[in-house]
Amino acid sequence: MLQIVFNEISAGEISQLETLEQLELLDEFQVGEDDLEHLDDERFGKIERDGKVLYRFRSKDWRFYFEADLKGERVIVHRVLHKGTFSDFLFRSKLPVAEDEELASSKHFWKLIDEGRNAKKTS
Repeated sequence: MLQIVFNEISAGEISQLETLEQLELLDEFQVGEDDLEHLDDERFGKIERDGKVLYRFRSKDWRFYFEADLKGERVIVHRVLHKGTFSDFLFRSKLPVAEDEELASSKHFWKLIDEGRNAKKTS
């Protein structure tokens, strides 16, 4: 069975939302074992840098950034961020690239992810 793990940071980001919105987001974030075999389909974005691979799942105005641990059959959610977090940056920079490409080159984004990776895991 696939385990979805939120670290302290991503759990904290979710907990700041109203209960109904939390439930709606988590209901949409349906990632099963079959999905792990198809992470390249349109439902997921893929962000790579220095050999690290993250996936992005969009749910309403929120983005789940996670890695897939195929051997441990786990999805580890590092961050849950509002889309405005990076769309404002993209608008200001006026760069003609896709969101995932821009995130892959953003040191600030990878700092957020590393904070999530290093945070204590919760279930």
